[in-house]
Amino acid sequence: MLDFLFDYGTMRVIWWVLLGVLLIGFAVTDGFDMGVGALLPVVAKTDAERRVAINTVGPVWEGNQVWFILGGGAIFAAWPALYALSFSGFYLAMFLVLAAMILRPVAFKYRSKRTGAAWRRNWDIALVIGGAVPALIFGVAVGNTLQGVPFHFTDDLRPIYEGTLFGLLNPLALYCGLVSLAMIAMHGAAWLAFKADGAVADRAAAIGARLGVGTAVLFALGGVLVAFGLLGGYAVVGTQAMDGPSNPLLKQVIAAPEAWLANYAAHPLLMVVPLLGIAGPLLAAVGFKARKDGLTFVASALGIVGIIATVGVSMFPMILPSSTNPAQSLTVFDASSSLSTLRTMLIATVVFLPIVLAYTSWVYKVLWGKVTEEDVSSSGSAAY
Repeated sequence: MLDFLFDYGTMRVIWWVLLGVLLIGFAVTDGFDMGVGALLPVVAKTDAERRVAINTVGPVWEGNQVWFILGGGAIFAAWPALYALSFSGFYLAMFLVLAAMILRPVAFKYRSKRTGAAWRRNWDIALVIGGAVPALIFGVAVGNTLQGVPFHFTDDLRPIYEGTLFGLLNPLALYCGLVSLAMIAMHGAAWLAFKADGAVADRAAAIGARLGVGTAVLFALGGVLVAFGLLGGYAVVGTQAMDGPSNPLLKQVIAAPEAWLANYAAHPLLMVVPLLGIAGPLLAAVGFKARKDGLTFVASALGIVGIIATVGVSMFPMILPSSTNPAQSLTVFDASSSLSTLRTMLIATVVFLPIVLAYTSWVYKVLWGKVTEEDVSSSGSAAY
């Protein structure tokens, strides 16, 4: 039994699943932080209301970003070829994301240090940028991944990226970015409806209902684009050994517009995943209308799970296809670290991930309850 659990092919699949879990964890937790920032101008009209919105995420945003760090670390250690290509090929896009994400904590810390209207307005703009830009760019990255990225390897496995920033910002990728932005904004609205009080929560619920429907429609239309082959598709020719060497030059891959639907045709039960990506936002929209705030947040989170998992299920075993040399695309079975590295990392994950989850749960329990204008006013400079 242990030999099966720890053979090379199985370890690669386990780490593919864990990578998905970490990315979903980041989107569900830090996602509502970004969503609150993106929605700040429309859910909060006065300075007091904006402070209420900001203080719903102010105490937890740092802990939520742990998932982002874990995801980046997992890619670096478990999928080094993927890390090398994505962080070099998407370098300028990643720079935009990091710049925006740096603005957010600075805005949290400095916004309330002075009472001037212009001072606070400028930091509010920084919070909007820090929320909306990463949500959009992450979706653009997914869109480019689905279409294929222009790269190849030399004979000594040195990756060469051939694209540009403006090439990444193509219409189909921007459409995926719009799906991502709508999804994150919906989740931010769900958090505000659940955590804030008064006018902020009411506006968030009204906006969130529209965002829930919009997210479901945009995601469903993305499925139509996939069905028509407009969002790429790549398939391995023949079979690929699950326990083969981590060498992307040892297989054949073809561009196949129908490839992203192949896993669903082979395993119809997997259709539950994209259906969850549609049903979750729609249920959230109903919850917003009925003001079932806790259930709305859960439905929104399930929608995120379905949307992100759909990408992984559709592409498996592909991780990063090459549009210029499909045969050198990265797959789950030829882009991982060594077996010993994956085993060691799995042991560390089994030990430390429950600790992270337990601590996070404890923090949210301590901070349970709605944030009101009275809370913010009575806290004085201690509030954001």
